[in-house]
Amino acid sequence: MVPARQPSASTAIANWQEHVDGKPTYAPPVPPLAPAKFTGAVYIGDQTKSQPECTDFANSLQKSTGTFEQTVAPNGAGTTSGMLGYMFWAAERPSTRGTGTQPPNTCEGGVGVGATTYGIAVPMPALRQN
Repeated sequence: MVPARQPSASTAIANWQEHVDGKPTYAPPVPPLAPAKFTGAVYIGDQTKSQPECTDFANSLQKSTGTFEQTVAPNGAGTTSGMLGYMFWAAERPSTRGTGTQPPNTCEGGVGVGATTYGIAVPMPALRQN
């Protein structure tokens, strides 16, 4: 789930790691989730400005968390390392008063650079199953 506001890199990683580890002390226990079965959710726009995820890859969460996203090891579920990828929230216009991702705030400098940096194939291949 996407947090209420854009987290820091360390907070995002801790939240994603919680999914990988599960919550065995909960009643009932929450089992671990294979990293290949979920995405890291980050905002791309908000009420007042476009996020670096849209316009500035060098200062974005996808850059600062990229190594974790690509290498997080399974911990009880799944067999392959690395999360499924990123999911970007609040594109276009998150509210009637929010800043959208329409020109001049297009996302080539953020998501576009990230896709090139991480070698994302277009069109994307089939997703991993484990």
